[in-house]
Amino acid sequence: MSEVRAKKHLGQHFLIDPNTARKIASTLSNQAVRVIEIGPGTGMLTRFLLERNFNRLVLVEIDSESVIYLKTHFQFQEQDLIEGDFLKMDLSALMEGEFTVTGNFPYNISSQILFKVLDFMHIVSELSGMFQKEVAERIVARHGNKTYGILSVLIQIYYEPEYLFTVNETVFNPPPKVKSAVIRLTRKAFLPENLNKELLFKVVKTAFNQRRKTLRNALSGLCNLQETPLDKWASKRAEQLSPAEFVELTKEIENKLTQRSNTSLE
Repeated sequence: MSEVRAKKHLGQHFLIDPNTARKIASTLSNQAVRVIEIGPGTGMLTRFLLERNFNRLVLVEIDSESVIYLKTHFQFQEQDLIEGDFLKMDLSALMEGEFTVTGNFPYNISSQILFKVLDFMHIVSELSGMFQKEVAERIVARHGNKTYGILSVLIQIYYEPEYLFTVNETVFNPPPKVKSAVIRLTRKAFLPENLNKELLFKVVKTAFNQRRKTLRNALSGLCNLQETPLDKWASKRAEQLSPAEFVELTKEIENKLTQRSNTSLE
C-alpha cells in the first residue's frame, strides 16, 4: 500500500502494477529527450521513466501529499518536481525546447489536458499515456463513426493518434469502474498553414454541439452555408467531415467572413 491517500476530487487512481508502468514508459519514442509527467502520484511510472535516462524529466503534481512522498522516495532537482496545476501553467516556461507529455492522466481532466496540449502543440511533439478507454476511443475515432467528435477532429488535425493497448481496472488503487487505455499522439510533420485556429475550434465545437443538424443549420449563426463555395457543405453533418475537410471548411468560412467585412467597409 502507498503512503498517499487517493483523493476522489483529484480523480486519483494510483497505478500499482509495475508491468503496466514499464509498458507505458516504453511507448515514448526514442526521439523523446525532454519529458513532462503529469500527476506522478506515488511514482510507479516515474521509476521506469527514470530508467530511460531522458535529458530531463519534470514531474507536475497538484497533490501536496504526493509531492512529499515523491521527495522522500526519489532524488530530484528542486526545479524538476513542481507542485501545481498543470492546466494553469505556461508550458513554455517549464522546459526549454520541445518535449513529450506522459502520465496516468486523471480522468476528470483528461480532455482538458489534451486541449492544453493543443494550445502548446508547437512545443509538445508527442504525448503518450493513460486515458479512460471511452476517451481513448473517441480520440482515435475516424469520421463517420458515432464516437467521432470534437476531440477526434482537433487532435487528428495536428497529431497522429495510436491506440496502443487496453488496461484492466485491477492495476489501479483504488480500481476505477471503467477500463483504461494507453494511446500515443505524434505531432504531424506538416501542419495546416494559414489556419485560423480560434475559428477552427469555434467551427468544430459549434458543428458537433448540434451534431444531428446539417451544417447549414448548425453553423447558421456563424456563416450562411447557402452561398458558394460553402453550399457544398450545407447538407452534411459534422460527423461526416474528415479533419482535413474541417480545415478546408474553416478556411472557406474565414474567406467568406473577410469578404463580408470588406464589403461592409466600402
